[in-house]
Amino acid sequence: MYQERHDPITDRRIRVALIGCGRISAKHFDALEKHAERTELVAVCDTDPGRLEQAVARTGAPGYPSLGRVLAESDADLYVLTTPSGLHPEQTVRIAGAGHHVMTEKPMATRWKDGLRMVEACDKAGVRLFVVKQNRRNATLQMLKRAVDQKRFGRIHMVVINVFWTRPQSYYDMDAWRGTWEFDGGALMNQASHYVDLLDWLIGPVESVQAYTGTLARDIEVEDTATMNVRWRSGAMGSMNVTMLTYPKNLEGSITILGQKGTVRVGGVAVNEIQHWEFDEPNEDDARIEEVNYETSSVYGFGHPLYYDNVIETLRGRAEPETDGREGLRSLEMLIAAYISARDGRRISLPLEY
Repeated sequence: MYQERHDPITDRRIRVALIGCGRISAKHFDALEKHAERTELVAVCDTDPGRLEQAVARTGAPGYPSLGRVLAESDADLYVLTTPSGLHPEQTVRIAGAGHHVMTEKPMATRWKDGLRMVEACDKAGVRLFVVKQNRRNATLQMLKRAVDQKRFGRIHMVVINVFWTRPQSYYDMDAWRGTWEFDGGALMNQASHYVDLLDWLIGPVESVQAYTGTLARDIEVEDTATMNVRWRSGAMGSMNVTMLTYPKNLEGSITILGQKGTVRVGGVAVNEIQHWEFDEPNEDDARIEEVNYETSSVYGFGHPLYYDNVIETLRGRAEPETDGREGLRSLEMLIAAYISARDGRRISLPLEY
C-alpha cells in the first residue's frame, strides 16, 4: 500500500516537468498557466526537436530532449506524462524510482500487468501516482454524479453510452505510434477511455462485459469501431457503442441513464449538454440545467484546470487524490476485459486475475 514519504509542499510553488509535447500537452500548458501562483513549469521534454522548440516558445520553460536529462538536471516535484500511452509504464517506474510524483494521461497503460506495475512502483517509492480523468470534473457530469449519489434514479435499469466521433487516416498517420497496440490502443482504449471510466464511476462496480471490435475503414492495427454490453453487480444492464468513423465530423458523446424514478440523457459532442432531465422528486439541481450546459467543439472538455487543482491540493497535504493509480486501474480493467472478450468471443467477468 501507498505510504507518503514526502513532506507536503506548502512553502513554495510546485515544480512541474511535462514529458511529451504533442496534441494534449496544450491542455496541460493552459491548466498550468491558470495555476501559475501555485505551480512552476521547470522543464518540457520531447524527442521531436520541432515539438520541443514549440513547447519552449509557448511556455518559456527549459527544453530537454530526453527523460534522462530531465531527471538528471531539473528539480521537478511532479512529472506529467503526455507521451504515447505505451510509454507510460516504463517512464512511471523510472520517475518513481528517482523519488518523484507522477501524473499520467489516459490510458495509464495499454496492458493490465503494466498498470499494476505502475501502481506497485509508486507505492514502493512512496510517491503519488495521478491518472488524468478530467471529464469527471465537467459541470454536467458533476450534476449527474450528484443525482446518482443522492439515489434520485432509484434502481438503475439501463445505461447507454455512445461515442460517435471521427478520426481520419491523416490523424493516425501523424505519428508512427498512433493506431498501434503497443503504444496507443484503439477507439475504446484511447479516444473513448474517459467514457469507459463513466461506467464504473457513475453507475458502480461492473460484473461482466462482452464486446465486439473491428477495424472497418482505417489502416491501423487497432479497432476503429467497437460495441460492448455491460452488466453491473447491481443488476443494471447497458451498452457502449464507439466509432471513429462518423461522417463527416464528431457527432455525439452521450450517456443515457434509465432508472426506476428518473431518466437523464447528457449529450452533445462531449457530454456537454443535458438534453433530458426528469425525476419523480424535485431537487434544487433541477433549476441549474442551463447553467451547467456549455458550448464546445473540443472532445477534451474543460476539466484539466479543475483536475490540477486536486493534484496541487493533494501535494500540499490538504486533499486526497480524486483519481490515483488504483482508481485508474478500474477503467483499465474494463478496457482489458473488453479486448479479451472481443478476441475470445466470450463474456468476461470482473475482477480480472491479479
